[in-house]
Amino acid sequence: MPKITPIILAGGTGTRLWPMSRRGLPKQFLPLFSDESTYQATLRRVSNSPHFVRPVVITNEDYRFHAASQAAEVGVEVSLLLEPIPRDSGPAIAAAASFAQERDGDDALVLILAADHIVLDKDEFVKTCLAGAKAASGGKLVTFGINPTEPNTSFGYIKPANSGKSPVSKVEAFVEKPDLATAARYVAEGYLWNSGNFLFRSDVLASELSIHAPDVLEASRMAVQNMEEDLTFKRIDPVAFEKAPKISIDYCLMEPTDAAAVVRASYRWSDVGNWDAFWEMSQKDDQGNATKGSVALVDTKDCVVWSDRSVVGLVGAENLIVTVTSDAVLVAHRSAASKVKELVAELKAKDLPQAEEHRLVRRPWGSYDSVDEGERFKVKRIVVTPGASLSLQRHVHRAEHWVVVRGVAEVTVDKTVTRLSENQSIYIPQGSMHRLKNPGKIPLELIEVQTGSYLGEDDIQRFDDDFGRAGRVLDHSSTNADTEQDATS
Repeated sequence: MPKITPIILAGGTGTRLWPMSRRGLPKQFLPLFSDESTYQATLRRVSNSPHFVRPVVITNEDYRFHAASQAAEVGVEVSLLLEPIPRDSGPAIAAAASFAQERDGDDALVLILAADHIVLDKDEFVKTCLAGAKAASGGKLVTFGINPTEPNTSFGYIKPANSGKSPVSKVEAFVEKPDLATAARYVAEGYLWNSGNFLFRSDVLASELSIHAPDVLEASRMAVQNMEEDLTFKRIDPVAFEKAPKISIDYCLMEPTDAAAVVRASYRWSDVGNWDAFWEMSQKDDQGNATKGSVALVDTKDCVVWSDRSVVGLVGAENLIVTVTSDAVLVAHRSAASKVKELVAELKAKDLPQAEEHRLVRRPWGSYDSVDEGERFKVKRIVVTPGASLSLQRHVHRAEHWVVVRGVAEVTVDKTVTRLSENQSIYIPQGSMHRLKNPGKIPLELIEVQTGSYLGEDDIQRFDDDFGRAGRVLDHSSTNADTEQDATS
């Protein structure tokens, strides 16, 4: 049996875990349950094992540096594909599987995993994968079914053709998310939760797609054939890929195919789809509270309380979700956890940046935190990782003042290079060519004060950049969110 090629889907936005998870930094890249993100935990799960080869990660432009740097942090080498536009899971899986087929052979077994899922019991996970691989090697399109622990209306369900002890069964039916009464009946009748994870041979996938979704197959294959290298990334061709319909793998393939099989997962699993699911998977105190950060509780039970900065106190509370960040607060009943996505839509309708962006913004060279701002000024705390350098750039509308508070800074202003240490400062005139570098061995921290008529992140022109972003002139009148997402000081 050939080894398994893991394909990690890492492009989701995770809005149901707002305000911790936002489009600017979604849940798969957050340390929800440990010091590592769920993406990193997923990579570890399929690494250092004789059963798996190098993972393929598919994500988008906004998350490319998160995916690359977090993989490097845990020492996992990946092939990183960039999806140019969202087309749902069908085209994304087809493109990644096509790449795996070219890289690892026609009979490559591809394992589709979501980067934001929690899996406990790694040994049981591998055992389940091997059981599924045996069926996939025989030509089955295998989906992973989870034994339900309760009637749950947040998941789709799978009806296996037999309810015996065999780990793999033919799929009799896929069913949509049910109401509570129907979910209870499904659980009683032996249905499984649909985890959205899959395993199949890449050539079998292509053959089945040619029957049930030829437009998905053709567009994805052509997009991979025309792929371009960019640093360590592989950019899927946008012209070909946009011809694929926006459709999930369930609708375009798993439901219409006759080759679907389900393997019963023997491990504990959660998609952490909302704050209530987070509570379910968290360690709790003797009153059933799941907490993180500076929290004090009195006569409080069965709550989720998460704070990344402020002290939070609850008295006489029950079944609440309370999450606090530097720029947003969520208070909700756990029974309404699935409606947080509606709240985010309401925030977006009000044009509030907190709906999608964090105050702390991570970049490939480090991070910045917008501490304060007014009509003609903005204050940031900037952290640059050792050896990293920002782009050689200039701003049309603003000047900047930098004060080093930790580490050493190498600053280029036009043709002058200056080295600054703690408590030293420098002025960057409006319109000057400038660059910031950390030549030291510890993180460089500085305070930046911007002054000028326009202080948007898109007032930047890059001339040289270590991360392949030079040559892009950004106009502050632009309304392209992806452009603004890539801009930085």
